[in-house]
Amino acid sequence: MGDNNINSKDFLIGTLIGGAVGASLALLFAPKSGRELRGDINQGAVNVRHRADEWKDNLQVKGSEWKDKAYVKGTEWKQRAAETTSQLSQTVSEKTQDLTKNVQNKLNENKSKEDEALEAVNEVAEAIEDAAEELNKE
Repeated sequence: MGDNNINSKDFLIGTLIGGAVGASLALLFAPKSGRELRGDINQGAVNVRHRADEWKDNLQVKGSEWKDKAYVKGTEWKQRAAETTSQLSQTVSEKTQDLTKNVQNKLNENKSKEDEALEAVNEVAEAIEDAAEELNKE
């Protein structure tokens, strides 16, 4: 699209320059008196100026429209980005809380199993000590 705009712009400039040169040459080689020729050149210059003013006005209107559209789109994109960021932050927060709960639950389960195993080892150790004492008594 960028190349297309450049080509259109180049074509428009070429058309304007070509038209001005062509009109000037036509006036210069036309069989008219100097006074008539100067009048025609002045009239042509006035016409070109009026056209340029019309184009300037049209371009100002289009530029203003494009600026407004860009502002609206920018605002929409900014709002959408803010909403998406908020949703992502909330999701990350929820997932982090879930993960923290799961890890804590696993740690508690492991701690309970560790306590049970330690208690069983202590019971076995006591039983061995009791058995050793009985053997020593005999």
